[in-house]
Amino acid sequence: MKWDEFISDNVKAIKPSGIRKFFDIANQIEGVLSLSIGEPDFAAPDKIIDAMITSLKEKKTGYTGNSGLPELRAAIAEYFEAHYGVKYDPVSEIIVTVGVSEGLAMALLALVEPGDEVLIPDPAYVAYPASVQLAGGVPVMVPTYPEDDFKLSAEALEKVVTPKTKALVIGYPNNPTGTVMTAEELLPIAEFARKHNLVVLADEIYCELVYGGTQFTTFAKLPGMRERTVVFNGFSKAWAMTGMRLGYVCAPKEAIEPVLKLHQYAIMSANTQAQYGGITALKECAAEVEEMRRSYDERRKVIYQGLKDMGLPVFEPKGAFYIFPDIRCTGMTSSDFCEKLVQEEKVAVVPGSAFGDCGEGFVRISYASSMENIKESLVRMGRFVNKYRK
Repeated sequence: MKWDEFISDNVKAIKPSGIRKFFDIANQIEGVLSLSIGEPDFAAPDKIIDAMITSLKEKKTGYTGNSGLPELRAAIAEYFEAHYGVKYDPVSEIIVTVGVSEGLAMALLALVEPGDEVLIPDPAYVAYPASVQLAGGVPVMVPTYPEDDFKLSAEALEKVVTPKTKALVIGYPNNPTGTVMTAEELLPIAEFARKHNLVVLADEIYCELVYGGTQFTTFAKLPGMRERTVVFNGFSKAWAMTGMRLGYVCAPKEAIEPVLKLHQYAIMSANTQAQYGGITALKECAAEVEEMRRSYDERRKVIYQGLKDMGLPVFEPKGAFYIFPDIRCTGMTSSDFCEKLVQEEKVAVVPGSAFGDCGEGFVRISYASSMENIKESLVRMGRFVNKYRK
């Protein structure tokens, strides 16, 4: 049987993740220091784990309602209003999902007709264009540039918008660059969305992880944006709950209802134990989140200075736990740089080209790793860069 004849052309057209390739290479080499994984190196706080264990002991092992536990949705609504200044009805405007990825995929399936265009800043998280393609849409990558710290501009958006454009996907704080856009910088993007009557899909999973006095602004808080924005957030990054796969979607009722319909058929409900952990996360773990954030900030400063000291052009990231140095001085492509680095110095980072054409010549480094690993990796990278510098 030739399975290739049965696989849809839509799926065949999607490129394999460029991130996974380097995970696989690194896993085959003994003693590799990995700065490639976009995952906290902390475990979830004990209070969260205890809440999940308690739910098991109390035999709460059934499905929850499709939208998620009412107590969790109420906690999300309270937290979102208190921290980000936007009010959502926990009954009709919030869904609990299996991470941000599921929420985004369901929203795109609900919105996109075949041939609809969806704008995505380049470079971007690898799942964005793939999710658009799976929904039958056309991802349109919008260039961003290192001289602007890879911040999206309304001017760049205007150059690519067409009558077929239906939505804009944004993610700040950004993966892979660590860029954060202020409220003032986001205002022209909001005006662009209003002007062209677009839906904005805002991935805000890293919103708790900002540094250096930077203030995060949810896109839904901008003038006229609540009514046309779908916000995706979750517990993976700030609360170190990646394996629990717990996220949520906030949007007006009219936007939530079709997403919920798809979620009902595709997923049923998010993991019950994770949901009980999520309630505790929002209500009791502020100190633990701040402790992790401060640790990332210390590492951020060390890796930023270390990359500058080895002569790599790099801007200071203000969010998430990534930094995006320019490696063009070596004369290598991003992929060649990463392959040689892991083979010769046993340090794993991710080529910027995995995130889009505008990432070529850069690499993504995650500082969600121990300070010891970061310092040793900088020594090895410095030796490597000096060897190949043109």
